[in-house]
Amino acid sequence: MYTELNSILNTTPDSFTQGEFVLLSDRQSDASFLIHHFLSLYLRARCKVCFVGLVQSFNHYSAISQRLGVSLTQAKEKGQLVFLEGQKESLSVLIPQENDTGSQAMDFLRDPSVGLKNLYEFVRSAVSSNGEEGGDGSEEWGPPVLLVDDLSVLLSLGVSAGAVLDFSHYCRAIVCSQLQGNVVMLVRCDGEGEEDEGDDEGSERLMKGLTHQCSLTLHVQGLPTGYCRDIHGQVEVCWRRRQGDGQYTQKKLFQYKVHDKGASFFAPGTSSAVL
Repeated sequence: MYTELNSILNTTPDSFTQGEFVLLSDRQSDASFLIHHFLSLYLRARCKVCFVGLVQSFNHYSAISQRLGVSLTQAKEKGQLVFLEGQKESLSVLIPQENDTGSQAMDFLRDPSVGLKNLYEFVRSAVSSNGEEGGDGSEEWGPPVLLVDDLSVLLSLGVSAGAVLDFSHYCRAIVCSQLQGNVVMLVRCDGEGEEDEGDDEGSERLMKGLTHQCSLTLHVQGLPTGYCRDIHGQVEVCWRRRQGDGQYTQKKLFQYKVHDKGASFFAPGTSSAVL
């Protein structure tokens, strides 16, 4: 959990906005450090967390969380964390084993045209329960949180952008609207964004659709001046709030540097607000 980022977002484990859909994105950079931040934040906040990890193994996320002062293993044992290891689940679908007890969440790999219904059902089941599974049932958790790292993987597995947007919409409906929890999703933008603009199944269409759904975006990109040893890149933070009959949008730009146990953020003074 990065305290400087919490200060920027006016968030702490004891005080955070509920019902938010947070979109993380990157272009020619790596926004994965933000996933680790929100994971550690919500676990410290005692939220019930469903983490769909489509990129890395559980051990990878666990090792980084350990450096941030959070134990994913303990969170799983207590029933606070439900983790879907996408790589492992994919293998169980593509190479079925006898007596396989894995979930059906990745069944779309057999036929991408069926969509992400089973993946959604996995999420719905995880966020609707409150500690009954995977623990002794004695602890009650706070509002549910869904984290997905990252949605772009679904495109590479043959799922259409429309199906991914439907999945995010239904997840937002149950987690944010019905249960007053939060959703955090990461999506990666292609380097050639302009060329993808006419591609209905591309990451640009997915990015635009998710932007319309979310209330907060954090977009990570490299420095326009190129590589710098002391600054790793910049993050554009955009808040979207309804105000009267319209929407109020505020943007701020921060430069950052990721350390082994945290991140530093520097504000170059760029800010804008649009009604």
